[in-house]
Amino acid sequence: MTDLSRATESRSAPTLPGELGWNLGMVLRGYQSRFEDAVQGMPSGVRGFQVLSAVVHRDPPNQQALGAHLVIDRTVLTYLLDSLVRAGVVERIPAPTDRRARKIVATDEGRALLEQYEERVAAAESELLSGIDESEAGTLVALIGRLAMDIHRAQPGASPCEAMDHLP
Repeated sequence: MTDLSRATESRSAPTLPGELGWNLGMVLRGYQSRFEDAVQGMPSGVRGFQVLSAVVHRDPPNQQALGAHLVIDRTVLTYLLDSLVRAGVVERIPAPTDRRARKIVATDEGRALLEQYEERVAAAESELLSGIDESEAGTLVALIGRLAMDIHRAQPGASPCEAMDHLP
């Protein structure tokens, strides 16, 4: 048996019950370290990137919806937003549907900064997925996205950050 056929065989070998958690944990740890490096220097780091990305790409109607989407406690979100406002990347405006609520919008500086960091994150993700071919990587990303959204809909308050604390 050649090295190539052994490698192919090991890639297609079925996993045992419970190995999915270990596999996901290893991938997540690899992703986390690359992601943290990619957002180095971003105001408020990983969370700052996530907030700015959600504000730009998801356009939540108000601060509460933003916190719910990212599963960030409202007190923590307030401090996080304060730091992003001070950095000049977002601003709070009255929500169009409810003047008592606040909508978070990106500033021009915030949009430009997000674009820079998205390029860095894309490069880090590409590096992480470099061990599989491009079509497999695209399929993996699409399937994980679908699975994540299914889980998020079923458990909208589940925090991905808390899950990190319990990885095998």
